[in-house]
Amino acid sequence: MNKPELFDIVELIVNLPTVNQFIGSQGTIVECFDDSKYEIEFTNEEGETIAQCALSPDKFIVIWQSKTKQWVSISDKINAVINNLSEDRKKEVLNFARFLYLGV
Repeated sequence: MNKPELFDIVELIVNLPTVNQFIGSQGTIVECFDDSKYEIEFTNEEGETIAQCALSPDKFIVIWQSKTKQWVSISDKINAVINNLSEDRKKEVLNFARFLYLGV
């Protein structure tokens, strides 16, 4: 997965109850900091900012890339989430994928 960049659209993979944003919430990178953190802006349907916070990349995945103007593939999204899991959780995902494969 590529490094997150300015104006990429991201999706949370953790809950952020202090700013009322939860897993699946989508926002836009509006600033890239030197300490590998990114300022993410969350908006409502009218485009008004409802939350803004600095996050490290282990808290979100990129779902749309500004540079390429393309949505990230499902495979790349899955890989991004899996890369943030512990080894035990990765094994659980593998076992679940095997289960799904056998159910086809």
